[in-house]
Amino acid sequence: ILNYDIMARFRRRTCIILLLFILFICSIMMALKTLRPDRAGFGDPFGLGLLPELQQRTVLLDSKQNLVNRAQGDTVTRVSNLHGIAVNTMKASMSSVKKLEEEFSSPNYNFHIFYYTWYGNPQFDGKYIHWNHPLLPHWDPKIANNYPKGRHNPPEDIGANFYPELGSYSSKDPTVIEAHMKQMRTASTGVIVLSWYPPGMADENGEPTDDLVPVVLDYAHKYNLKVTFHIEPYKDRDDRSMYHNVKYIIDKYGSHPAFYRHKTSTGRLLPMFYVYDSYVTIPEIWANLLTVSGSQSIRNTPYDALFIALLVEERHKHDIHRSGFDGMYTYFATNGFSYGSSHHNWASLKAFCDSNNLMFIPSVGPGYIDTSIRPWNNHNTRNRVNGKYYETAFSAALLVRPEIISITSFNEWHEGTQIEKAVPKRTGQMVYLDYKPHKPNVYLELTQKWSEKYRKEQEQWLM
Repeated sequence: ILNYDIMARFRRRTCIILLLFILFICSIMMALKTLRPDRAGFGDPFGLGLLPELQQRTVLLDSKQNLVNRAQGDTVTRVSNLHGIAVNTMKASMSSVKKLEEEFSSPNYNFHIFYYTWYGNPQFDGKYIHWNHPLLPHWDPKIANNYPKGRHNPPEDIGANFYPELGSYSSKDPTVIEAHMKQMRTASTGVIVLSWYPPGMADENGEPTDDLVPVVLDYAHKYNLKVTFHIEPYKDRDDRSMYHNVKYIIDKYGSHPAFYRHKTSTGRLLPMFYVYDSYVTIPEIWANLLTVSGSQSIRNTPYDALFIALLVEERHKHDIHRSGFDGMYTYFATNGFSYGSSHHNWASLKAFCDSNNLMFIPSVGPGYIDTSIRPWNNHNTRNRVNGKYYETAFSAALLVRPEIISITSFNEWHEGTQIEKAVPKRTGQMVYLDYKPHKPNVYLELTQKWSEKYRKEQEQWLM
């Protein structure tokens, strides 16, 4: 009996020890499983250290992991599938937008904001695009020799004096596009003026972006925004090519609910096109397209629209009138840089437009600095003065009672005119500018403030 009792206690003790050993092994395994390797690959969900632009969007990472994995595939496949991916992403979050709609102030369709989709990074484009902008030499070789040459080296070193909250993002990333639309809607802007080149064409530092237009339109519609086009100065742009461009845009995108149409004083709803560097082409060529008697006339056809020319010098106002344009804008966010961008000239320009049945669209901006790509251009820098420069520009614009105000820009980072969220950043010898002492969204808030002020003042103008 004694031996039996001893054996029973021995077995009990053995089972307890074995159980404790098993628990110990399980604990070790669980601890090892939760450790994050120092050198995780791109496909590893712990490899965020390699992706600074995604590091600041960790909340989105889990829900978009499938999208990120897909982005590693063949470039052609990525582009062809982008629209479908974006549509599926939007369907999943439409209910959240309905809730957010209650938090947003209504969009102001008289506030137009310039938007660029020319940015790229290795995760979505196979390489950096535009963030690695070259340092542009001065046209005078003697001056050029005094400044550095080469290119920027993202993601730490980018072609901008400020650093985006979203990092060195890709304009193809649907999460970035949606974040941009949300920011623009938060700012109470209403119309996105999308930088556009014809299919297969791009600026000298970028790549074609026309394939992105459907995605931008879809996300704009989701946030109740509209999209119009900023036609850039591509090679051989003239009356004939412009006719084909306008026809292409209206045929392909004109039926989309986010496609912008402006209601004229006669009650017509017409598309609108901003034409950058319009002064490069002589008035006689434009008149072929934009006057009723022109050889390539677009007037009174299904492709008729409102065409807005860029005014830089004072003499351009007469050329714009002779060309058959419907209005003018000033674009540059540098007060004093050109006749058109100088606030004190806006009253006379508005008077000229009123007397010639033209629209005057002044362009306001938060400041200007492009020394990251033009290191010799310090004299054109305009300090933001913690938002005061921006508010001064809005105040000057409202004084002339314009039908539309344009904003330069949402995200032209190279020229430091962006109102997109920026964050403080220091890398090696480089210290980026930032919006301190304010928050990253300060310029969105100021835009929203002046949008509401414009609405209230416009009601008084119309009384």
